[in-house]
Amino acid sequence: MGLVSAAGPKHSKAASDPTTYGAGSVPHPTARRARGPVGVGAFLAGGLALSLVYRTTGLGIPCPFRAVTGWQCPLCGATRMGAELLRGDLPAAFGYNPGVFIALVVLALSAVAWTVAAVGGPTLRLPRRLADPIHRVPGWSWICVAAAAAVLYAVLRNLL
Repeated sequence: MGLVSAAGPKHSKAASDPTTYGAGSVPHPTARRARGPVGVGAFLAGGLALSLVYRTTGLGIPCPFRAVTGWQCPLCGATRMGAELLRGDLPAAFGYNPGVFIALVVLALSAVAWTVAAVGGPTLRLPRRLADPIHRVPGWSWICVAAAAAVLYAVLRNLL
């Protein structure tokens, strides 16, 4: 039963304010579409900031995985890669961490496609015969695939 006072039923701010989302509510479609570009932008801005600090001061974040195991983690070399990208040396950047370099190119292309669509340009979509099977796969499965790929990449880059 809901609480009722002399002033009437009590409502939460989330229930009366359309800009907030209560439990079980669905975000506005525009907010949902903005998640991808905002996330990519935040990721790229953080990487740019870290690379600028490394490029100007030589200070980076030490890898705890490498300190404990002596092996390079899947992200080792990404800061140096970013510093080389800032210098414009693409081959050197690729050499520091090819996996992250390729992922960064894919993220940058995705950000461009999302931006073009957001300003009213054409929306890029996979053909339906490819998109339908991909959309049927649960989100947690993609996380497992990404984790397995990262582990495989780490093992291969340390053994080869």
